[in-house]
Amino acid sequence: MIGRLSGRVALITGAARGMGAADTRLFVAEGAHVVLADVLDVEGQQLARDLDCRKGRALYVHLDVTQAADWEKAVAAAEDTFGHLDILINNAGILNMAGVEATTEPEWQRIIDVNQKGVWLGMKAALPAMRRAGGGSIVNISSIYGLIGSGGAAAYHSTKGAIRILTKTAAAEFAPSNIRVNSIHPGLITTPMVAPIPTDFHKQIISMGCIKREGRPEEVAYGVLFLASDESSYITGSELVIDGGYTAL
Repeated sequence: MIGRLSGRVALITGAARGMGAADTRLFVAEGAHVVLADVLDVEGQQLARDLDCRKGRALYVHLDVTQAADWEKAVAAAEDTFGHLDILINNAGILNMAGVEATTEPEWQRIIDVNQKGVWLGMKAALPAMRRAGGGSIVNISSIYGLIGSGGAAAYHSTKGAIRILTKTAAAEFAPSNIRVNSIHPGLITTPMVAPIPTDFHKQIISMGCIKREGRPEEVAYGVLFLASDESSYITGSELVIDGGYTAL
């Protein structure tokens, strides 16, 4: 099925590479106009140029998700350029592998600001525009480590668990405005963000899943597409786990 997002306008954070870039390519292929948002300006601008053959369906904007002013500019860019905003994908995130004792206060705050505060600011900024559009869909990218622990990455785990509950709270709050909010919980996906994971732990994660490999960004993107589209019109406040069966065992 082609054109599953025909006529829709999406704002995707962390869109310059990894899962965000995979989402962007798939969304444009499925008919959406996409605002690519990131702090990686060179990579983001290049991706937007690569997609320009789709007749201006992609626009890059610089967005630091920790800054409310950047969010306001990004939402305004979506409405000014494409007329409305229907979809928000809160994908931007960072990883720190330190445990509770080893995490410094600045490290803790940085993870909270990007991974947790950024999602909150994004939903807050997008809400008025989605109301003007008559509704919409928000997909917040959490992690399997928003559902389970691992003995490390304390700040990262904390933020991903917070995203899960924030998603449910927003789903209840936004439902009267015809806005759905869901979270996706990927397992180990081949992206630049997983590079800091120690080799032994990396192999252990793979061995503990039902499917003995890393996931691909495109495999997560199809889940994002489903939740962004009308195919999931009766789904809100829910979690979609895409982890190769890691949490099934």
